Amino acid sequence: MRVAIAFDHAGVILRPVVIETVAACGGEIMDCGTDSTERVDYVPYAFAAADAVSSGQADRAIICCGTGLGSCIAASKVRGVRAVTVSDTYSARMSRLHNDANCLCLGGRVVGSELARDILTLWLETPFSDEERHRRRIIEVMAREG
Repeated sequence: MRVAIAFDHAGVILRPVVIETVAACGGEIMDCGTDSTERVDYVPYAFAAADAVSSGQADRAIICCGTGLGSCIAASKVRGVRAVTVSDTYSARMSRLHNDANCLCLGGRVVGSELARDILTLWLETPFSDEERHRRRIIEVMAREG
């Protein structure tokens, strides 16, 4: 699995955990930046990672900003991206199992390193259930993109 990763200055604190966990789960990383705590806007980084998923260059994306919220809003604007902001393991699992989320957004100011590792592992390793009811709902949501 190829995973696009992106961070802003507030999310970069999770960068080592994301890189380590993606590698531990057998993923290949596509780095969309940043690697600095120097203040930057999250939007271009979120778009870069989401565009990688939309274009097929990456299977999934992980984007970290201060709360995960702004990055999620930005990534969700990209066609084909189903982004979620997660701060607990149950939501991480369900976002994959029922929603086939392909973009995970985490908040560096919200989620600590150990919880992030647990969330990332669950999110990366949980397959989509592929049940008809879940496929149908995803199709309905994606049809709204226009």
